[in-house]
Amino acid sequence: MGDSWQECMDYAVTIAKKAGSEVCKALKDEVSIMLKSSPADLVTETDQKVEKIIISSIKEKFPSHSFIGEESVAAGAGSTLSDNPTWIIDPIDGTTNFVHRFPFVAVSIGFAVNKEIEFGVVYSCVEDKMYTARRGHGAFCNGQKLQVSGQKDITKSLILTELGSDRNPEVVKIVFSNMERLLCIPIHGIRAVGTAAVNMCLVATGGADGYYEMGIHCWDVAAAAVIITEAGGVVMDATGGPFDLMSRRVISASSSAIAERIAKELQIIPLERDDGKKEN
Repeated sequence: MGDSWQECMDYAVTIAKKAGSEVCKALKDEVSIMLKSSPADLVTETDQKVEKIIISSIKEKFPSHSFIGEESVAAGAGSTLSDNPTWIIDPIDGTTNFVHRFPFVAVSIGFAVNKEIEFGVVYSCVEDKMYTARRGHGAFCNGQKLQVSGQKDITKSLILTELGSDRNPEVVKIVFSNMERLLCIPIHGIRAVGTAAVNMCLVATGGADGYYEMGIHCWDVAAAAVIITEAGGVVMDATGGPFDLMSRRVISASSSAIAERIAKELQIIPLERDDGKKEN
């Protein structure tokens, strides 16, 4: 089935470009904002419009495939991953950035078969950077091969994270406490660009040495996870265990040494899984 997955990947790149041009066009207009789970968890009409464009285009070409899309799930669709070829879509990763016109906004399209991510496409629209990777075939940005920094020493690392959209004071305390623990190792610094997909792609480029976050969803990280590993990096659960697409926690890094050291410092935020299953 190798060639047919390549056909899917080529189509994903085409669709991501089309979606990205819609996003860039919308950035010039007035943005209509709605709230989701909290005053900091935003969604726009463009999120919903772009997801419809992506899913309807793919359904037309691959009618037997399954979908997990951020806005479809928000509207009540499930996010169960089956063995069927499944497209995992975030139409605008970085909605808050989009609303404020902060220039890091990405279209993220992951593709899983037999519950394993086969390829990922992340299009950072404003930058016009197309990140792509297929399992076993390497990772690229605009056709240039990507390689992680390979950094193994946490004290020489630049780490990326996000503050998240949960404004529960207890959660906010944990978020800041985790940053404080890492800063005091010490590390070189912490950065946040406002999109999980772009953060992970920056680790894949070697521009940062690690990224962690709790509270993300499968559509934020599905595509970028394969981009990291194909660039020679590591993806794991924030607990230090194996990466679980549905756990809503991730660490990605330039090496196992960095990933494990980050995991050692983190206090875990309790979260409901994307697939609704109970944590063991």
